[in-house]
Amino acid sequence: MQNGNSIAIPAVLKVGSGVLKELGFCLKEAGFNQVVIYFGNGLIELFGTDVMESFRREGVEVLEYRELDTVAMDDIVTLAFSMPAKAKAVVSIGGGKVIDAGKYAAFLKNLPFISVPTSSSSDGFSSSSASLIVDGKRTSVPARLAYGIVVDTEVIRTAPVKFIYSGIGDMLSKITAIYDWIFEARQGVGELNDFAVMIAKKAVNSFVRTPYQSISDELFLKELLDSLAMSGIANEIAGSSAPTSGSEHLISHALDKILEVPELHGVQVGIATYIMAKVQDHRYVRVNKVLTDTGFWDYAAGLRMRKADFLKAVDMAPSVKPHRHTYLHEEKYREAAKKLIMEDELLGRVLAD
Repeated sequence: MQNGNSIAIPAVLKVGSGVLKELGFCLKEAGFNQVVIYFGNGLIELFGTDVMESFRREGVEVLEYRELDTVAMDDIVTLAFSMPAKAKAVVSIGGGKVIDAGKYAAFLKNLPFISVPTSSSSDGFSSSSASLIVDGKRTSVPARLAYGIVVDTEVIRTAPVKFIYSGIGDMLSKITAIYDWIFEARQGVGELNDFAVMIAKKAVNSFVRTPYQSISDELFLKELLDSLAMSGIANEIAGSSAPTSGSEHLISHALDKILEVPELHGVQVGIATYIMAKVQDHRYVRVNKVLTDTGFWDYAAGLRMRKADFLKAVDMAPSVKPHRHTYLHEEKYREAAKKLIMEDELLGRVLAD
């Protein structure tokens, strides 16, 4: 008899132009006729009319709708247990904060969660964890993969371009994250899941091979968002974030601690992905080509992030997740990363001395 693990995958996945106006139909089709909706800060004014009209048209009752601008654990617990008892699903529309808040509130109430991101800044909209403030510190807590993901590429296109660059950086990081996971499995730390590796590889390879004229092209945005969604499924299969988060993410998490005002997660991760791809001697030409052709490097150079901060982040990286064994958990690779930060010609143009 074959043994296997049971995994959750989104039952609803709609990515395309104009699908936000069909949100009510998506929920009705899934059997949810009574819902609560959380919007990101300022988004009721932007999208509330279209969303509420789509629910009215389909006869889906909105029991509660409000804007959220908190990811404090205590606030989310209070939110969850003040939710109307008749609610059949929780819908979050917006960026990372409201997605994480709604996701965790739904998890606490054992309700299906519908993720409706309005930017492409990371794969958080498809992950089974939530980033909350616990005891004053940003902490990743377990939740559950979204029951449904609905992404309107027209909405994504109108968001500031920095969010697209952030999504590009986060998507490319799967290249170095997978290599880290394979590396640590060979060191006897953790266990590799071949199917999760395959899904994560397919996601990033599909993205980097997408033809486009502009990063605002419908095909490019759809491929980026589809691939970010697939990344969440890879994590679900693995039972951890290992397929999509490696040494490059450790650098970004360390920067979050070092910098008074960190840059967007995916932007930090994108720069760190290039660094680690060169340290790993793995697909760095492809990584550089994507970051160059999309305009990511030009955007990142304008931020004037500092080499000194990246050097500190490399040294701090192993302490962020001491139970892992990525390349940066070994001193020789940390030294190689720091040498690269100081001497690489491209990084010399992007990072300030």
